[in-house]
Order: sequence, then C-alpha cells, then structure tokens
Amino acid sequence: MGTPDIAAASLQALLDAGHTICGVFTRRDKPVGRKQVLTAPPVKQLAQQYGLPVYQPRTLRDGSSDDIIRELAPELVVVVAYGCIIPPQLLHVAKYGCINLHVSQLPKYRGSAPIQWAVLNGDAETGVTIMQLDEGLDTGDILMMRPVAIDPEETSGELFDKVSAIGAATLVEAVDKLGRGELTPTPQDHAAATLAPPLDKAAAQFAFTDSAAHIHNWVRGMNPWPAAWFEQDGKKIKVLESRLADNPQGAAPGTVLAIKPLTVAAADGAVQLLTVTPEGGKPMPGTAWAAGRRLKPGDSL
Repeated sequence: MGTPDIAAASLQALLDAGHTICGVFTRRDKPVGRKQVLTAPPVKQLAQQYGLPVYQPRTLRDGSSDDIIRELAPELVVVVAYGCIIPPQLLHVAKYGCINLHVSQLPKYRGSAPIQWAVLNGDAETGVTIMQLDEGLDTGDILMMRPVAIDPEETSGELFDKVSAIGAATLVEAVDKLGRGELTPTPQDHAAATLAPPLDKAAAQFAFTDSAAHIHNWVRGMNPWPAAWFEQDGKKIKVLESRLADNPQGAAPGTVLAIKPLTVAAADGAVQLLTVTPEGGKPMPGTAWAAGRRLKPGDSL
C-alpha cells in the first residue's frame, strides 16, 4: 500500500528481493501539471509494468475493500506513504500484520513531513524506522531503525532521495527478518514524541530579522516545495539556494553587504542568496536579480 515515488522505490526493492506481491493498493489518479493531465501515481505505474493487480479505493474506512484484501490472503501488508488510514479491522488481516516505513527516527517527527522538518530544524541526522502499525498516528512498536546523516547544505529534496533508497533497503531487510522471527517489537517512548505537520506556503516565509541559520535551514527545508520566500515591495521573492556568510561590521538585518554573490545581513551573521525566483519570473542567480533592481551595498531589503 503506497502512492508516491518513495513507495515505488520500496515496491521495486521488494520485487527485486523476490517477494511475491499479491496486490497493490494506491490512491486514485490525479490531474497533474498546467494542462491537468490525469496521471497515475508512481506506485500504480510500477505495478502495471509488472502486471500486478492494482486497487484504488477512495477510502479503506468504509469496509468496501475488506473482502478484496481477505481474498488476496497476504501474509504481510507493507505500507509506505499510502495516504489512507488503515482501519482497525485490517491491521491484523495478515499473519504478520501491517508494517510501515516512516522516514524519521521515531518517536521524533511523527506526521506527514518528517524529512522537511529535520532540515528546517537544522538536524545533523535523521533516519528511517520500520514499525508495526497500530491504530494511532505513527505510534506503533519499532521493528528496525537506521540513521541517515544530513549534509549542512542538503535540501529536503536531496535528502528525500537518499532516505528513499536507505528506507527501501531497510524495509527489505526487515521483511526478511520478520519472516525468520528475528525482530523484537520495541514500544516507542510516547513522552518523547514530536510532530512534523504538513508544510504550507505561508509557513515558508522568512524575514531577515531571523537568524542566518534559520534562513538557510528554511531555504533548504522548503526546497523543492513550497520554496522559502521573503517579501520585497509587496512581491514574493523565492529563495531556492543559499549559503551562510559573515556580517563582520554587524550591519542591521536586511542590509545588502555584497552583490557578487548577493549577501544580506540577518539577525546574526548573513546569508548569500544564490538562486532566487521573483514573483511571476523564473529562477535566476541572486546577483542577476540584484543587478536588475540596481541594488548596491548598503541598501536594505
């Protein structure tokens, strides 16, 4: 059961490992792009390449899929970024229950955006967790966990690709060990739990009165979506790439310190705005944007 690219990577890994996939559940096809072309999710596209039976119920909660799943008679249900709640009656329909790949070191970052929040908070490490699903939100017992280092310049998109590969490999290892009875479920420390709520465009805004580290982490963590932005003359300026810099003179936040590269003072330190997207425009070097606005050192953003 899964929908996006990370779930397709896990499905491919299970197939490559020789496991028999008796059925694939995924979300419904969606309109994509400016032309709103109806497009199958990545998991469905992969499943069709292998001739696997695909099911796309609107929900599992209404019981309409219960008989289908019982007829498929799975030994194990694997869930990766499915997007539907697994109701209680399906948690134990298989011999080994339902297991889930979650892309954090649980109980840290329960929720839908764990990769992004690890970057937004400037963490040096995240991880992948294989857990036994229960009726809560990412609250089940832990079966396996693997750490994943985060590079100081890494974006959420780049980390996502790395975590997808590590997660798929860990999932295959967990399935093999589960079948051999080599995994011991470990309850989570619920008191230590933190949440990773969904991102939105409003939350992507930053100000130069924020710390340089915060701005840099916001640029990395909101890339590729929704993209960090600041407001200038009533317009949104998205920042796609940044680097930390020094502010040796202690200039006020928002002061332009240099144009090549475009360097702006923050509450402490400074940030280089390497790639920006003006409202209604295309991505460009920050230096080119500054030149177009005839900015010079000492000006204020």
